[in-house]
Amino acid sequence: MSKLLIDVGSTYFKVCQTSGISQYFRDFKKDIYDDLITKCGNIFANYQKEDIFICSSANGGLSTLIIGLTNSFSLKFAKNIAFNSGINIIDTILYSKIEESRAPSELVDVVIIVGGIDGIGKVFDEKLFDYLKNVQYSNIVYVGTKQDVAFLSEHIPALKVLGNIITEKLHVNGGELKEYLTNLYQADIVGKEDIKHLYEITANQIYSTPYIVNRSLPLIDANFEVVNPFIVVDIGGATTDIHYSRDLVRDNIVSESGYDRLVFKKLGVFKSRETLIFAAKNNEFVYELLAYLNVTENILEEESEKALRILMQLSIFLVLYKVSRLHPLYVTLQLELLKTIVLTGGITKVLSYEEVEMIMQFFYKKVMNLYAIPNIVMDFDYAIWTLGMENNESKEPKCL
Repeated sequence: MSKLLIDVGSTYFKVCQTSGISQYFRDFKKDIYDDLITKCGNIFANYQKEDIFICSSANGGLSTLIIGLTNSFSLKFAKNIAFNSGINIIDTILYSKIEESRAPSELVDVVIIVGGIDGIGKVFDEKLFDYLKNVQYSNIVYVGTKQDVAFLSEHIPALKVLGNIITEKLHVNGGELKEYLTNLYQADIVGKEDIKHLYEITANQIYSTPYIVNRSLPLIDANFEVVNPFIVVDIGGATTDIHYSRDLVRDNIVSESGYDRLVFKKLGVFKSRETLIFAAKNNEFVYELLAYLNVTENILEEESEKALRILMQLSIFLVLYKVSRLHPLYVTLQLELLKTIVLTGGITKVLSYEEVEMIMQFFYKKVMNLYAIPNIVMDFDYAIWTLGMENNESKEPKCL
């Protein structure tokens, strides 16, 4: 292999060359570029900039608020597109209830307004503007009926207008919105000053790690014994990403890709440790799970190797719970049909196969009421990430 592949994670750098993969714990007192040069500068000297490829998950993703007319179409379609673009949905507002809805307290990276098929006009009115006055956002995009474009553009400064995501046949038309959100996500990652400096190392586009991992899924059986339908769970320091075959989705959304993804921005074991623990303590099954693992909740306050393993196990449980039928906020996967679960990321350096198996057994028995569990595959060598990097042909739009 003549390429040098680099993944900038929230906790580790991973560097892949012909001799294998090396990983380096990040020094958070230094910016990313200086830290990477200090640890790997001698490696970079052996490669041309054109042969160095970088992806990053260090920034954790963007947040969105979606305002839509109906649950069945506008909100459902926009949620699907946002999730598959790596965007975290913090809330959805049904327009008929907007007057009684509270604005998010945090800064929203992008607001999506969607509703109505083309031909229908006067869908929105002043109630929308009154609500938006209380929302802090960085970007706002409209993807609804053409007949309301002029009215909304007149009253909402910096409104980005894209094609309607609902066709006349009530099918999803997500290409433009997905491109827009993907570009925002990419721009957020590479827009950080220390990420920008990485272009001094590479002459190639820097991509988000979830995007790269997702690119590997059609090729995954080249490295693993995977039976479809499957999911890939990537648990790292800041986020937990789940990539899934659309065979696990019951809805009628027609997707151009056979594989979609969700990025849980606040579900990591280092940088997002506190939010992970908060989510765990508020889960109805977790105290029983901790007893099953023969520990008490006090383990969550410890800084130890054992505590880290427990957090990793909780991450697996929580991400499966969030896509199960018990948690309708996210995409619901038919986990009873799941044949294979592939685990990648930092978790494979911490947990054993048996420790993962324990969690799967608990989840399927307690949540799914099933005793048989899917086949478990551990990507110990980050082969999925390497596969995605090597086969990324940039078919999706670039942001720069």
